[in-house]
Amino acid sequence: MEEGMARWPFGPPNAGIALEFTGVPPEPDELRALVGDRWKALPRLTQTLVAPGGPRTGLAWWTGRHRWARRDGHDLGRQVDEVDGTLRDAVRLWFHTPFPADRPPWSLHLLRGSAEGEFSLLFRMHHSLLDGRSLTTLLRALFDDGGPLDGAASLAVPGPRRRTVRPAPAAGGPPGLLTAGRAVPLPHQGAREPAYTVVRLRADVLRAAREAASARTATTNEVFLATVSGVLRSCLSAAEAAHPAAGAVPDGDRIGDRTGHGDRARAKERERERSRERSREPGQVWLSVPVDERPDDCGEFLGNAFANVRVPAPVTLSDPAARLAACTGLLTPVTRPRRTSERLFESTLAAVPGATMALAGGKIFAPAYAPAACSYVHLREQGQTLAGRPLRRLTIVPMVPPADTATFALGGCTRGHTLSVATNSGSQDAELLAEAFLDELTLLAERTP
Repeated sequence: MEEGMARWPFGPPNAGIALEFTGVPPEPDELRALVGDRWKALPRLTQTLVAPGGPRTGLAWWTGRHRWARRDGHDLGRQVDEVDGTLRDAVRLWFHTPFPADRPPWSLHLLRGSAEGEFSLLFRMHHSLLDGRSLTTLLRALFDDGGPLDGAASLAVPGPRRRTVRPAPAAGGPPGLLTAGRAVPLPHQGAREPAYTVVRLRADVLRAAREAASARTATTNEVFLATVSGVLRSCLSAAEAAHPAAGAVPDGDRIGDRTGHGDRARAKERERERSRERSREPGQVWLSVPVDERPDDCGEFLGNAFANVRVPAPVTLSDPAARLAACTGLLTPVTRPRRTSERLFESTLAAVPGATMALAGGKIFAPAYAPAACSYVHLREQGQTLAGRPLRRLTIVPMVPPADTATFALGGCTRGHTLSVATNSGSQDAELLAEAFLDELTLLAERTP
């Protein structure tokens, strides 16, 4: 995964996490002291990423690998700075700019809030450096009640046994490594460029949505997958509405027509017919979900130890509660040895990374492979504080996604959840998809038995 992200073709592979706090912002020197004290034992944070030598058209680029070089004695405080600006400003300024080659590819930015008594910390990184589990491990160590991290444990790479997810019986098994599915047309509104937006989720609506499952209370992740599936269904409906020959679409069931007007009872039979037509259309819509591969004895490893798995999006189901039921159990964890196909792909990428990415990239980055990615990062601990200042919100900044796909990133802590949406199709698409997500979540919450 590290090599794949180091060669990310859609822009700098920068990602991050923003933490919002209540209280007087710390002085930069206070923050530098906290970072230096609480992260000092972690060699990963002193490493720089070294690219293969030679030009990108040469043999070294196709056969060479990126590598990590340690910079012992590097002052972690140099990675901390203070800026006046918002998270949106930071995304525009920094997330499309590569890190300097001579410094560790991460920064911690102190963002002074627009309101008095508020501030944010933005941890920005090259995604080859750390994954989401590593981020939460780091953050817990930075908080007041976090225990110290063990430098040796942070370097302990997981062995051949990895955590993954057990395919749900109803899903029919995992897809082949390079098996394509069905693309989903995104809105394509505005200039064709990357876009990013953030919305807050109402706690009462999310709670009600979890209760919409008939058998048991659904997990937040299951609600997340079901709601994104509803958004993709809306995108498909919008595409069908733009081409009437493909069939009629009920009013109020597509992005761009979210006002609720129209006779839903009259449209019910038409919607059933469209569902039958969708079920006959070729190709499953797949969601790409990062899964932490660390077994229980490697929980403190810092680096990248995740795999993207694909799970089916139930876009043919018109009932939000039915979509939630279809997403139940899709992410049940299991620890097992890696499959032969997984080991083969890893060894091929290690031997000829440039050629492998060039050949496979056309498949794995295509909208038909996975039109949407769903990532959930959360901190479950109660009462997290930084030098006495309480954490109130956590927001994810994903990498720029492949063209014509979207990334939905859910950030959660005990005080609530935020949804981030990143697109690479139109300047208005992220906001449109975020609004559609809120609508779909509300519809699911209204299905509570």
